Amino acid sequence: MKLAIFAVLASTAAAFVAPNVARPATELAAERREFLSGAAAAVVGMAAFAPAANAIRDYDDVGLLGGSQIVDVNNANVRVYLKMPGLYPNLAGKIVTNGPYKTVSELYSIPGLSSAEKDLLKKYEGRFTAKEPQADYVIDIFNNGLYR
Repeated sequence: MKLAIFAVLASTAAAFVAPNVARPATELAAERREFLSGAAAAVVGMAAFAPAANAIRDYDDVGLLGGSQIVDVNNANVRVYLKMPGLYPNLAGKIVTNGPYKTVSELYSIPGLSSAEKDLLKKYEGRFTAKEPQADYVIDIFNNGLYR
């Protein structure tokens, strides 16, 4: 019985062993190698003449997004206004939802501003600037994904 089990195991194991027969190269394999080497040479040749990617890597006014005393009202996130007592969350929410602004003076024309809110705007007016809206920052103006 043991011999029969051993014979079955040996034949099963032999089924999973690859044969050691060398296969001759066919014409199709040679054509495939020629094609792939030619394609690789073409890709390398095209990479040498590819134009440089002139993407904007850094926003020149990144300090105006909250890292300085001056705040860009068109690109800064609503949480930047935490640095200015009295603005966050009500007035800051009105500022970010009613933009973009061409000038800082347009802040006074936000609909529904009370006289107290206009006084706060006047108080911090020197700390505001209105730069051209940048798509990378405007998308996060309401919620930048930072939660406490």
